[in-house]
Amino acid sequence: MENHPASLLPGATQALAEFATSIQYADIPAEVIQRMKTSFLDSVGCCLFGATLPWTHYVQAMIEEEGARGVASIFGGGVKTSVAGAVLVNATAGHAFELDDIHKESIVHAGSIATPVVVALAEQMGCRSGQTLLTAMTTGYEIGTRVGNAATMGLFFRGFHPQGASGVFVAAASAGKMLELNAARMQHALGIVGSQAGGLMAAQEGAMVKRFHSGRAAQSGVYSAFLAKRDFTGITDVLEAGYGGYLSSYSNTPNAKRLTEDLGQVWETAKVGYKPHACVTSIHSALDAFAHLLREHHLTPDDVSAVDIGMSPMTYTHCAWEYKAQGVTAAQMNLYYGIAVIGFDGKAFVAQYAEDRLADPKIMDFIKRIHARIDPEIEAMGPAYRHAARVAITTRDGRQFKHEILNRRGSPENPLSHDDVVYKFRNVVESCLSKRDIDRVIALTERLDKTEDTRELFGLLAAARPQAS
Repeated sequence: MENHPASLLPGATQALAEFATSIQYADIPAEVIQRMKTSFLDSVGCCLFGATLPWTHYVQAMIEEEGARGVASIFGGGVKTSVAGAVLVNATAGHAFELDDIHKESIVHAGSIATPVVVALAEQMGCRSGQTLLTAMTTGYEIGTRVGNAATMGLFFRGFHPQGASGVFVAAASAGKMLELNAARMQHALGIVGSQAGGLMAAQEGAMVKRFHSGRAAQSGVYSAFLAKRDFTGITDVLEAGYGGYLSSYSNTPNAKRLTEDLGQVWETAKVGYKPHACVTSIHSALDAFAHLLREHHLTPDDVSAVDIGMSPMTYTHCAWEYKAQGVTAAQMNLYYGIAVIGFDGKAFVAQYAEDRLADPKIMDFIKRIHARIDPEIEAMGPAYRHAARVAITTRDGRQFKHEILNRRGSPENPLSHDDVVYKFRNVVESCLSKRDIDRVIALTERLDKTEDTRELFGLLAAARPQAS
């Protein structure tokens, strides 16, 4: 229609669909394949631990009650359900404890979506090749992160959760690749799933539903690929449409050229990073800078009279809101709580976010000593430094110490090694798997690109385990 705004980047959705269907395993750079193997291990660890948590149990109980035809496994459940049901549960589990991988620019945790999708479809299809899984994962990561890049932080500031919004494209592209959709059907799969995008950031301040955004993104992607395979049609210019398109609707500052910029030359998948802390990525630099000061100067919380933290506007909006012990999700998303548990425990991992810690009087008292603010110099550095932090401590005897971290530990600029992720995996799943099974999952994942039979690996992921209350 003439009165509608012009397309933001004509042909972008088609170009991404064509690229997605053209990807062959042999075309993927070796470092990207290695990153996907690391992400697979990291993601299944997140899913297995997340499967023990109450919010995942609620979703699983709902799906089991539906009684769908069993073709795909619920991780740690010992039962099978439909592909759509399995990915709803497993992707909810993957994002259930703020441990999943993250692509910094797009703000998408692709692993907790793509991994459940490719495993469920592989089970249904009888596909046993590890290379097929890695190719489909790469496709989902590459398409979904590019969509998130183009949406910019404008999507987040508008109040949408990138995991539930841009994440749907990870799922549709992964599922479409597993189903071997042609370019036209892949374009329709993207066009269908764009209408399913959602997730509101208010969920971070005390609701289980934030975890569910990941599950719904995965399920929507699977449904969209299944429908496209049946020649159901979607919005063919869903990403770039000037009126009612994804970018024009979800972001007030879209950068459409990021959809296809250096497509096939620069692999966004290679930029995925991992989390050393069980909390929102945006505060990791602040946590590590604070921990560094405590160690370096041999300080305890009792020595500290004030903590001042400078950060980007994004992190300030995202994480520096008043902490009121609203639940596990809120604690994991909150700067003040994270700094406090670092002070007392020296880490912010699984045990630090137990229910019985959330209103600990010592933590609540220490929080009163923390001040957060937007740092103009960090703001001037731009979006690439949205995780940067400058931390200053004043001690009770009047001493002052400062430390800054511009690139968080686990980011592409300051990466965790594969061995670091293996160490994290062992710690995350120690309550879910025996030592023998932990070793075996690691070994099978290490040679995922060489295996022609994934049944043993899938069996280890699917086996029933005791559920935590």
